[in-house]
Amino acid sequence: MKAKFSVLQKLSLIVAVVFTIVAPVMGYLAIGLPPVLIVGGSALIGLVCWYFTYLKDPVDPKIILPLFLLTVAGLQIHIIEEYLTGFAPAMSRLFGIPWSEKSFLMVFALVGPTIYTLTALGLYRKIPIAGFVAWFIFIGPGVAEFTHFIFPLIRPELNSATPDPITMPVHGELIANMRNYYFGTTGKYYFPGMWTAILPMVPGIYAIYRLFKLKRTL
Repeated sequence: MKAKFSVLQKLSLIVAVVFTIVAPVMGYLAIGLPPVLIVGGSALIGLVCWYFTYLKDPVDPKIILPLFLLTVAGLQIHIIEEYLTGFAPAMSRLFGIPWSEKSFLMVFALVGPTIYTLTALGLYRKIPIAGFVAWFIFIGPGVAEFTHFIFPLIRPELNSATPDPITMPVHGELIANMRNYYFGTTGKYYFPGMWTAILPMVPGIYAIYRLFKLKRTL
């Protein structure tokens, strides 16, 4: 006989589903399609993985918490490289979306660490929704960071043939210093964050492997 979900588990499931739907929609309205594909895709895959693992059987903090903290630490170092090399403006030029450095810092340097701290506490206390956030991080930075190695090969939507940085309105918002990292124009294979993308990927991918292996064992 299958065990029924507790009230806390049901509430966590509702919150996770709402986030999976609302976050991509808000990202689309604020920036454009890329957040839907990256954030929405990571959230959806993370939701499914979390549902069949942590939600039903919370993992021992000794196992999942170190993996989460290592992934987040790698992610924060990765974000430093992205900020120093202009990731948000480069994405704006690449996809023709209005992503300013201010919004980048607000999400990844201010809001993000707050969520990571609360998630770590939640994992320690085996709170179900914390497992969803952890799975979202494992899938996002853990897997989706490979896109950094693809971005240099994509022709930018804005002035792809001009190697110099540009400043111009994008969908009504002025985006400054949008650098061009298109390999076909610069001859250099690089995109902001590419060198440190591996840092959150290694513990993130290992965490996915470890959690599924633990689930099979149980």
